[in-house]
Amino acid sequence: MIRENITIGMDDIDSPSGGCTTHFASLLVEDLDKIVEEWLDYPNLIRLNPNIPYRTRGNGAVALRFAIDSSKSEEILPSIREMVLEYAEISYPNTNPGVVICKGDIPHELTDFTKRALWRTIPVSLATRVLSRLNLPYFAEGNKRGTIGALAAIGHGLNADYTYEYIAYRSMNQCSEPRGVDAESVFKMNDQMKEKTFANIDSSSQSLLIEPQGPDPVLYGIRGDCPEDVLHAASLVRSEQDAERWMIFRTNQATGEHLEQQIKISYLRPYMSVSVSCTVAENPRIIEGGHVILTVRDETGTIDCAAYEPTGDFRWIVNDLLVGDEIVVHAGVRPASRTHRLTLNLEGLQIVTVVDEVHVSNPLCRECGRRMKSAGTKKGFKCVYCGHKDSSIQKDRTYISRNLEPGIHLPRTSAQRHLTRPSSRLRKRNEPLNGMIAKWHIP
Repeated sequence: MIRENITIGMDDIDSPSGGCTTHFASLLVEDLDKIVEEWLDYPNLIRLNPNIPYRTRGNGAVALRFAIDSSKSEEILPSIREMVLEYAEISYPNTNPGVVICKGDIPHELTDFTKRALWRTIPVSLATRVLSRLNLPYFAEGNKRGTIGALAAIGHGLNADYTYEYIAYRSMNQCSEPRGVDAESVFKMNDQMKEKTFANIDSSSQSLLIEPQGPDPVLYGIRGDCPEDVLHAASLVRSEQDAERWMIFRTNQATGEHLEQQIKISYLRPYMSVSVSCTVAENPRIIEGGHVILTVRDETGTIDCAAYEPTGDFRWIVNDLLVGDEIVVHAGVRPASRTHRLTLNLEGLQIVTVVDEVHVSNPLCRECGRRMKSAGTKKGFKCVYCGHKDSSIQKDRTYISRNLEPGIHLPRTSAQRHLTRPSSRLRKRNEPLNGMIAKWHIP
């Protein structure tokens, strides 16, 4: 037997009316398990640029990595094609499935492709050229947009940092019914697991975050830094609907890697995910709807930043900034329209330094203690009550304490992206995977 390493990337197998790429991956794992010699990694769930306008839900693609008898490798793509056509809602105009197969080592070109897909917009034409240059077998429907995510998933080795997500799936014939995840069991699980898991609930609204709202087959998902932890946490959750299957993914969620590119304001383009080191140029203003608008500048230009109402108390941190404060904003670039110019939609910010807030007022009269008035340009001050004049004194300057703490500030949990690095992970990094992988699926 000649052993061959295979990586399968897939994306866009879901639609707003149902289905899920990760659920399809769990079905594919069950099918492939009959011929796979060794699984080389957990299934990889790769979140890409969350600001792409045509993405579906979390813009996640999946990669499966395994070793197989080379004589069986040619059977894989036709079998997957048949499964996709049976599973996906191809008639939906924004469902454009793509499946790509890569044999052997991952080409450097795919690694570079992935880095760009994390924060830029990638045209289908570029993905098509990469497929052609590397001569990769693939299957695609519709406009072939799914090949972008499929290629990016293959090229992401999850070597810098990663987390895990346990996803439980319900039966497809139950997808029109309420999931019935028991809130009390989730609160107890969250208390017991502490910072071993994250993004289980939104503490400000006490709402569940592990339970989706759409008609897809995901029952719930639990995220954490260790596969054993998410597996144990799942055992503590109760729901009215049963989990028909489950799988643990290794993923780039909660790593913040989509914001690693620091870009100058004049180089910003629509739909980028970026960090911008800048200075507050104008004091913030609140607009209709409770949104806060902040104008910032760097040496190349100025741009508006928006903190929207759903971000919760994060808006008031933005609103407390003053002209001259130095910050780094984490944001997606919203294109200009008839009503607004190019805008940064804030996903978080780092406060670097803040200026002093000073209240200036006329001095008190030394004779009667009442507030004086100006006596005219360069003439000092006079007291209208007792008549005292003083040309040597200056206005009083009172320094007001500011409650803004340096460091990273984030929106409420429910308003955070899948890729946002949560507060509990600001100082955490997982080391490259080494050695045996734990049990991660039930075939």
